[in-house]
Amino acid sequence: MKVNQLNFVLLLFIMSLSIVSCSNSEDEELEGNWSEESDFDGVPRSDAASFVIGNYAYVGTGYDGEDRLNDFWQYDPSTNNWLKMANFPGTARNGAVAFSVNGKGYLGTGYDGDDELSDFYQYTPETDTWTKIADFPGTARYGAVAFSVGGKAYVGTGYDGNYLKDFYAYTPETDSWEQVYSIGGSKRRDATSFVINDVAYVVSGLDNGSYLTDLWKYDPSTGLWTEMRDITDANDDEDYDDDYTGIARISATGITIGGKGYLVGGSAGSILGTTWEYTPSTDLWVERTSFEGVSRTEAVGFAIGLKGYVATGRSSSYYFDDIWSFDPTAEYDEDN
Repeated sequence: MKVNQLNFVLLLFIMSLSIVSCSNSEDEELEGNWSEESDFDGVPRSDAASFVIGNYAYVGTGYDGEDRLNDFWQYDPSTNNWLKMANFPGTARNGAVAFSVNGKGYLGTGYDGDDELSDFYQYTPETDTWTKIADFPGTARYGAVAFSVGGKAYVGTGYDGNYLKDFYAYTPETDSWEQVYSIGGSKRRDATSFVINDVAYVVSGLDNGSYLTDLWKYDPSTGLWTEMRDITDANDDEDYDDDYTGIARISATGITIGGKGYLVGGSAGSILGTTWEYTPSTDLWVERTSFEGVSRTEAVGFAIGLKGYVATGRSSSYYFDDIWSFDPTAEYDEDN
């Protein structure tokens, strides 16, 4: 049997498992709707990186099962089209972090197949060019999280051979990094972050084989981390968390839409397809319509306007090049 035939059989098996895992009686009662968009034009991959500048998303790097990648692509949701951009100039990698600040994109850290990395590059969309900037000052790593808020970017946690919890802030105007307070709680890798109303949130991740059930809020105006409610049924005196099952995970996609955070996919012993919504004003989670593509981990996610998007990723050794949009306000439509 040829390799592509083996992959096709594997995909059919994965899809059957995904249908079983997502076809519960409650799905039709959950809010939000997923729609498939035009496939990503690059090769299928996982563990890529993405950022948004204006009304465009940029996706690149990652791992296709054989090679690390350095290609980069622009997605325009208004036309549902992809455009090839200048290749990322650093070493091809997966597990990098990316963010945007003041109309420019940034990508750094990651893993090249042999070594953890600490280099960083800036992308200018007007000229489609990359520029080397100051290296990340912490240890070289992959599986970190990054977010931008208040004109600065923040990078922390991850894995350098050991689990990490340190954080650093980057100031574009001076091309400089400074260490800030570490996240509270455990060290972690492959956590997920999102930003809501100029406050960042970091949730879950893996520490020494355990899927973490904590959620931390970072306020850049004070430089302090605050622990929020756990994402598991841990409070015996209250019922708000009675339905908190299966939120903890690694390598999930984090998206912010309309002042709420969304946690999609990832893995926790098995590949997940569930979608959870976080409301910061109440510090509560509620399950929304499950991701309607094949369940996956190590996908990229971004939001433009009032929709979120999930693209690429993998399930076991099958890699994806599809992209799906999510409208949290739309009624579930199984045909779209």
